[in-house]
Amino acid sequence: MDIRVGDTLVMKKAHPCGSDRWEVLRIGADFRLRCLGCSREVMGPRSKFERNVKKIERPEP
Repeated sequence: MDIRVGDTLVMKKAHPCGSDRWEVLRIGADFRLRCLGCSREVMGPRSKFERNVKKIERPEP
């Protein structure tokens, strides 16, 4: 899956705050994501987050 820093990920399940959109802050073996609803940052394994992605939105160049 081609995910880059700065992309917005729309997830299958919503965060407890109600938002299902996350901004990618760091990639590698782990991802660091920021919730666009409440600004909470989480870090976890790449495989877990890639399974839950519904759609990738890229910023316009």
